[in-house]
Amino acid sequence: MSREVLSEPAVRAGLAGLHRDWTGDTEALRRSIEFADFDVASEFVNRMGPISDEMDHHADLSLRWRWVDIVLSTHSSHGVTELDLALAARIDELASELSAAADPG
Repeated sequence: MSREVLSEPAVRAGLAGLHRDWTGDTEALRRSIEFADFDVASEFVNRMGPISDEMDHHADLSLRWRWVDIVLSTHSSHGVTELDLALAARIDELASELSAAADPG
């Protein structure tokens, strides 16, 4: 997967395929996710570890009560790359899985 910084149109195109709460530009992608409670938000953070290690790419995460704030950027490239978009997609999958598990209705 390329670690070249994407152009603004490429970032916009990549964002179009992700959850609507993602925002960003060529510098970074951002999303805040609200979970049912602190335990589910903590589980999300804990389950991000193996995904990040598998991809050899780690998001900047901030946990506060039931919210997780995420910032993605390929630091070694100084901007958003295909790797960030791929990790954002995995984050969307995990968030959806945990949200569905937390909402039995």
